[in-house]
Amino acid sequence: MKLSGETLSGESNSGFDSECLDFLASEIISAKKCVKEMAIVLGGGNIFRGINSHKFSIDKRSGDYIGMLATVINSLALKEVLVSKGEKAEVLNAFDFSPFVEGYSLEKATNGLKEGNIVIFSGGTGHPFFTTDTTAVLRALEIKAEILFKATKVDGIYSKDPKKDRSAKKYKTLTYDEAMSKKLSILDQSAFAIARDNNLSICVFDFFKKGNLKRALDKENIGTIVKGGRQ
Repeated sequence: MKLSGETLSGESNSGFDSECLDFLASEIISAKKCVKEMAIVLGGGNIFRGINSHKFSIDKRSGDYIGMLATVINSLALKEVLVSKGEKAEVLNAFDFSPFVEGYSLEKATNGLKEGNIVIFSGGTGHPFFTTDTTAVLRALEIKAEILFKATKVDGIYSKDPKKDRSAKKYKTLTYDEAMSKKLSILDQSAFAIARDNNLSICVFDFFKKGNLKRALDKENIGTIVKGGRQ
């Protein structure tokens, strides 16, 4: 599952909100009962977004590194809340950042998942100029995930902004070709291309409706599914 950093911050969209963290952890723990293995990638936008580097006169490369560090902070916060609720969780980071977090390796990730841990991938790809959307797709492919869940504040993909246009049509399913032809924004272009080329299905859903993650994992009619091939 890919979660934005803003999911931890509430209405302020910055920093941490204790109620949001509690909700996030509770939803994940409830949903974990449906599956044996679950992995998460968190963004860092509630602390710093590399895309905004120019606003602070910060070089884009350095800004992306700051953003990577922000994902580590978010991942550690989520892990600690999960553990406090009795769930097993671990953070694996894309670059060496001991003693705070362990370094990522596919072996560590797969072993952690087999042991029933919720594995949180932090540090992005470990390289600047890549988003956490790309990280989520890469990690999903590496661990051979069945599907990537993109958690949002909207209950799927629409033809237009449903908050601004009542005529907006919600799509239940889409192929990658259809999503591209309709110019629908789902992931950043690099992430989308990798997911498309490797036939990774994506479920875009409203995470903030209580119980929706569990419903999505139960394969109820939640959100929008994007997949390869023609319908």
